[in-house]
Amino acid sequence: MTTTPLSADVLVIGWGLSGLVAAAEALEAGRRVIIVDQEPRTNLGGQAWWSFGGLFFIDSPEQRRMGIKDSLELATQDWFGNAAFDRPEDEWPKRWADAYLQFAAGEKRSWLRERGVGFFPVVGWAERGGYGALGPGNSVPRFHITWGTGPGIVAPFAAAVEQGEREGRLTVLPRHRVSELVVTDGTVTGARGQVLATSGAVRGVESSRDVIGDFEIGAGATIVSSGGIGGNHDLVRAAWPSRLGTPPEHMLTGVPAYVDGSMHGVSAAAGARLINGDRMWHYVEGITNWDPVWPSHGIRILPGPSSLWLDATGKRLPVPLFPGFDTLGTLAHLRTTGHDHSWFVTSRSIVEKEFALSGSEQNPDLTGKDVGLLLKSRLAKGPTGPVQAFLDEGEDFIVESDLESLLEQMRQHPGGELLDIDNVRREVVARDREMDNDFTKDAQIGMLRSMRTYRGDKLIRTAAPHRLQDPAAGPLVAVKLHVLTRKSLGGINTDLDGRALDASGEPISGLFAAGEASGFGGGGVHGYRALEGTFLGGCLFSGRQAGRAASR
Repeated sequence: MTTTPLSADVLVIGWGLSGLVAAAEALEAGRRVIIVDQEPRTNLGGQAWWSFGGLFFIDSPEQRRMGIKDSLELATQDWFGNAAFDRPEDEWPKRWADAYLQFAAGEKRSWLRERGVGFFPVVGWAERGGYGALGPGNSVPRFHITWGTGPGIVAPFAAAVEQGEREGRLTVLPRHRVSELVVTDGTVTGARGQVLATSGAVRGVESSRDVIGDFEIGAGATIVSSGGIGGNHDLVRAAWPSRLGTPPEHMLTGVPAYVDGSMHGVSAAAGARLINGDRMWHYVEGITNWDPVWPSHGIRILPGPSSLWLDATGKRLPVPLFPGFDTLGTLAHLRTTGHDHSWFVTSRSIVEKEFALSGSEQNPDLTGKDVGLLLKSRLAKGPTGPVQAFLDEGEDFIVESDLESLLEQMRQHPGGELLDIDNVRREVVARDREMDNDFTKDAQIGMLRSMRTYRGDKLIRTAAPHRLQDPAAGPLVAVKLHVLTRKSLGGINTDLDGRALDASGEPISGLFAAGEASGFGGGGVHGYRALEGTFLGGCLFSGRQAGRAASR
């Protein structure tokens, strides 16, 4: 079956956050829009819906209320120190970085506030660095949590799309998988592909790929906003760079299975240049979801700074690879060990204060905008409900009342046979001895004491320093951690209008890209590393740029 050819002013491929923003901008410009996606309508909003809703702002009112002194100059220093741009093809990514920093320091917050988006008042401190002032990491807290998490940031743009549908100016076509961009005399004039069988799969659940027909859509401008490769482990391993060691044999998946990278090849076949495919962002604090939605579903622990971090053999990670300090530095180090997992050894008191779980579904208080539940779960004694569920049900969690019992259970756990138990014991005991004085030679303890001078950390993020074996801190906890796939930092090379560029650096007429498909802008706005809170922001900014340019 072949459907009747359709046409629009703007065709958007992929209905994640960047695609929704681009469609909303095109509607605002008076254009007729078609959105296609290979998944059922239940997945509108894509990966952003599942996110914690973190956004990167510079010198925001929330920061100033928390006593944080931030500036565009400091953020630029951090961004470029983090990105370490060093390739000729980084010309456009660097321009995107400058433009995005201006956006984050300027109208980004007011633009979102005009659309009804609010923010949690306590600003988080992600990617803390621990190197020199010009090295990786955020010099100050910049991680602003959206009130409503991922669904809260998706909502205004989904509403704009739905309003366009009601007015007959926009059409959403689920289960339409693009396999080819149509090129006519050097101009991309639309797309064609397969219509997939209707699926009743709920959000995030893997859907069938049964083909029931073909389609073709003509468009004056086509925007590729189809995400990255994190759901396809084969592609992740194929792109894995040697600087991060060998790719893991075992990984958890931090995004739904439909994040398959399929549009990268389709875009390249139409002449688009793909750059920085070896730059990627994966976490090492992944835990197996006890209630999975998609295959190999993992959840990331957003850790505070206090847990003792050991590799698979029980050796403590080197300075400054503490929890929450340097994601890729920790990943690269752990890949040198020859093993795919590591361990936190911690206390219940630390878990209560410092363990947050990434994802909208793991934060019902913030996602549901429930102030009562928020106060109860974040400020009252005890872990949040979702964290407690992992303590009770999670296969990667071990809880014991004393160190020897914990060590014995760690030894019996899958992978525990690799541990040098005597060394684990020495590490715990040595750390605890350092707690007897207000001064210490242990850099991690010194850092966490320093961090509690920041009100946000003292309030909800960093536990009061204590001995892990202190009975008052509750039982000891060990957590087995896995590599968790997440983001592609490279993608389709674009100019500042989101126009896809060819191998010679010239714009391809009619073709645009946004979001993760474009490396969040330019083909890699983050360079080698992200400062966190920048993925959703990159989708917002690149979707806005592409939507506006495609509508001219």
